[in-house]
Amino acid sequence: MPVLIDLRRRIKSVKNTQQITQAMKTVSTAKFKKSQRTVVEGRSHWHNLPGLVKRVSAWAGQQASPLLDRREEHKVDVMVIASDKGLCGAFNSNLLARAAAFLEEKSSRAEIGLVLIGKKAVNFFKKQAYPILRAHADKVEKLTLEDLKETARFLMRRYTFARTDAIYVIYNEFKSILAPKITVARLLPLALPEGEEFESAWPPDWMPDSGRLLQSLLPLYMETQVFHYFFESLAAEQAARMMAMENATKNAEELISDLILILNKIRQASITKELLEIMTAVEALAK
Repeated sequence: MPVLIDLRRRIKSVKNTQQITQAMKTVSTAKFKKSQRTVVEGRSHWHNLPGLVKRVSAWAGQQASPLLDRREEHKVDVMVIASDKGLCGAFNSNLLARAAAFLEEKSSRAEIGLVLIGKKAVNFFKKQAYPILRAHADKVEKLTLEDLKETARFLMRRYTFARTDAIYVIYNEFKSILAPKITVARLLPLALPEGEEFESAWPPDWMPDSGRLLQSLLPLYMETQVFHYFFESLAAEQAARMMAMENATKNAEELISDLILILNKIRQASITKELLEIMTAVEALAK
């Protein structure tokens, strides 16, 4: 019967799709474990360094580095970190919607410049009016530490020469396998520590002095924070893709079960009909 042939073809097609999603889940799981290990090992450094840099900056004073200048936000640079590929649920769509809302709010009172990482971000924002200052639009997973360092240096140069008054980063922070957290972080200017406890504390007497120490710490801070945002986003992407492929595999399994049930019902109805026809014929011949 044509209906049975179509059902068998559809079941075979869904099974092939299920094999693909299962294989993609396996690949994403391996990549996720690697990315998660990088994030877990680096978080203590990424989270503790900003506090140290802010404290040393407060001791050294704003005159110690152009990166400590605080200006009104007339020009703002925003770095958006997305992925190259889809098949990861709402990972990109939620991030880009949040980024678009943030840019719309900022653009009402400041000029916007974009630094984009990921083909999805580039394709989304190239259709809009915001100028793209720098973009990594392909093979995001293969970006090297040197590539990320160069991006950090590019941002430092723009802030140092007053081409921008603030730098923000929008990315997916890895919180759990089930759901990443869309985060908007201000990279520059630094928010210096405040409070009576800090104000009353004496600055340490060390060599080199705070100003010279800050010249080494600030570039390190910029580079490590770019690493932080990138690897957090990478881990969140692989976790989202792993969960999306797992759900797709389960949905394919359920669809196959439903199709097999329909196939069996049609076959049973066909067999029953044939038996009735045989019985009718036998009774007619007996008479």
